[in-house]
Amino acid sequence: MRDKIIHLTSGEIATLWTGYMNDSMSKCVLKFMLQHIEDPDIKPVVQNAYDISSSHLDSLLTIFEQDNYVQPNGFVEQDVNLDSPWLYTDLFCLSYINHIAKVGMVSYSGSVAMSDREDIRNYFTNALNESIELFNRSTEIALAKGVNARHPYIEVPKETNYVDSKKYMSGLNPLTQKRPLNAIEISHLYMNIETNTIGLKLCLSFAQTSPTKEVQDFMLRAKKVSQKHIKVFTDTLLENDMDVPEVPDLAISDSTTKTFSDKLIMFHMSLLMSAGIGNYATAAAASQRSDLMVDYERLSLEVSKLAKSGADIMIENNWLEQPPRTKDREKLARNKEG
Repeated sequence: MRDKIIHLTSGEIATLWTGYMNDSMSKCVLKFMLQHIEDPDIKPVVQNAYDISSSHLDSLLTIFEQDNYVQPNGFVEQDVNLDSPWLYTDLFCLSYINHIAKVGMVSYSGSVAMSDREDIRNYFTNALNESIELFNRSTEIALAKGVNARHPYIEVPKETNYVDSKKYMSGLNPLTQKRPLNAIEISHLYMNIETNTIGLKLCLSFAQTSPTKEVQDFMLRAKKVSQKHIKVFTDTLLENDMDVPEVPDLAISDSTTKTFSDKLIMFHMSLLMSAGIGNYATAAAASQRSDLMVDYERLSLEVSKLAKSGADIMIENNWLEQPPRTKDREKLARNKEG
């Protein structure tokens, strides 16, 4: 018990709510994966991810109770059908774990920075360290199996150089030759190929197994967007005589049995799209060729429009849980009695 009550700030309320929603969703997905994984090397890391999500939820519930913070609905056992057939290969599950660990590292580092109270900072610091360990462990397993998706190789620099022309930043003029990509630009292009590949496979699996036509149609639209973006990034690498490394075969089965609730899969896609927009913004800021900046900006707008249409579907079906917010003071003033 704390001797002095220190109320939660808006930043802490937001990050705790987000963490609960994400972990309750992850727990459902990971529990389903554990039903079917056979690889003795991969299953323990998926179990570890499941245990982490379960532990997070317990810790968050303790904080909620302590601070009289109403528990979000999030996602529960009814949001996953554990009796449905196999849907994801063991290798896909490994890649999925690696991906959510990356998302966790970004998310939890931001949550630490937005927290002031010691117990909240400690919680998110621990969650960040767990995400780092999960990423390292899943990467080591993928390397040992020879299925890790490696970024393209370039020659190691032997000398330092400075930019000697403003043309270094150009790239939009079709009449001039674009300079070769630098290492930073290559790394972001390839990372976004990876993340879109995982998103594409998830879209297919959700489209196959959702019984709702508007959700199926949305997932197929999202799949096409991912395919288009993969092609844009791949073509950019190929135009620069870069080999595009093989992304592991992230196969899914042909099951059409309902596996996850529509509420869960729409939330999952919303989370992926938010992460994707963040990745594109980071990539645009890090890229120094103007054509790449423009590509990331227009593709971000495309994802934002898709996310908006997904949110509309969630609102229409009462699937979109509202984050904590302030009271409408003007409304309270107008509606008060007397």
